[in-house]
Amino acid sequence: MSEKKILLVDDSRTSLFMESMILKRHHYEVVTAGDGEEAIAKVRTERPDLIVMDVVMPKKTGVEACRALKDDPATRDIPIILVTTRGEGDNVEKGYEAGCNHYVTKPVDGVELIAKVRDCLEA
Repeated sequence: MSEKKILLVDDSRTSLFMESMILKRHHYEVVTAGDGEEAIAKVRTERPDLIVMDVVMPKKTGVEACRALKDDPATRDIPIILVTTRGEGDNVEKGYEAGCNHYVTKPVDGVELIAKVRDCLEA
């Protein structure tokens, strides 16, 4: 079985490092992007199996990037997990309305993240 490729998107180097370590420990291939615009460009070149994306970022937020990817027939089937410090109901609702598959709040719980990653990749 080949490794599943995950695009990890966050403007925080610390978050990228921590989440990347969690994912690599479970044998996922990880590629990264620092904002929503870079994420959209990388999706086209990297063809990830899953996107794990922060919500609050410069240039294009995770919700905006999620919506753009879900509106594009070429990328609409790639599952997206949004990750954020903003776990309030209306923010979660905006994420799901944009098309995300799951929503995880920071600080990220490794067990929860891996459970949601597996749910997306094994669906």
